[in-house]
Amino acid sequence: MAKENQSLTTEFILKGFTDHPVLKTLLFLVFLAIYLITTVGNLGLVALIFRERHLHTPMYILLGNLALMDFCCSSAITPKMLQNLFSKDRMISLYECMAQFYFLCLAETADCFLLAAMAYDRYVAICKPLQYHTMMSKKLCIQMTMGAYIASNLHSMIHVGLLLRLTFCRSSQIDHFFCDILPLYRLSCTDPYINELMIYIFSMPIQIITIATVLISYVYILFTVFKIKSREGRGKALSTCASHFLSVSIFYICLLMYIRPFEEGDKDIPVAIFYTIVIPLLNPFIYSLRNKEVINVLKKIMRPYTILKQA
Repeated sequence: MAKENQSLTTEFILKGFTDHPVLKTLLFLVFLAIYLITTVGNLGLVALIFRERHLHTPMYILLGNLALMDFCCSSAITPKMLQNLFSKDRMISLYECMAQFYFLCLAETADCFLLAAMAYDRYVAICKPLQYHTMMSKKLCIQMTMGAYIASNLHSMIHVGLLLRLTFCRSSQIDHFFCDILPLYRLSCTDPYINELMIYIFSMPIQIITIATVLISYVYILFTVFKIKSREGRGKALSTCASHFLSVSIFYICLLMYIRPFEEGDKDIPVAIFYTIVIPLLNPFIYSLRNKEVINVLKKIMRPYTILKQA
């Protein structure tokens, strides 16, 4: 019996949402629709920015990369989740589990850096408009983007490497719909103290630095906007950063709700659904529907099809 209890787990069972056949079908259709819309929305936005030369500006380069990371985040989670809704065993191997967490961590960390870079871009555009092309050059934008990817990749590799040092022998069942770090800690029969410590050492500074960058940028933006005398000028200045501020608010509210002491809790799944599935769905619509340039480009692309339809 002792040997049985010490046998190491190399495969996990993702518990998921429900075993009720009708609910499983309904959830499958809902999440499949969300994933298809997310994929079309984010990759469509990336293609649009890549295709249109006049969108090759720092703001849109950052936006295109944010859309790419949202697609990566959704694709790391949703396909396996959809498969498991109708799978009998709902198994995932240890290395599949690590890969899933790696791409999720990469996407979420890159989102933090990209949103902070976008906040700085809006600060320069509104507070230092005459110096915009020198303070926020295309070269600097590409360096910031590459820095975000390098830092995110290193951050993900550190946590995956630390997860691989753990041994799992308590249970093979993950009480979640994907391989998240907290449920894995709960299954570990190795003390995850070092892993938890590394989260505070590496993850917390990333959150603090990026949130501080966003907050400081928006404090300066608000001070500058309130100094503008004309009501029309204030409205125009605020509208240029409204989409970004809405996206940042949703992202960080969900992230801060999820980051809490390493304890059991029923909030894991609902909050995880929001920041891994719903946010990647919302972002392309937030940025597209409130952005006149994106709408004008879409109208330009759709115009030939509209003329053909009318003919």
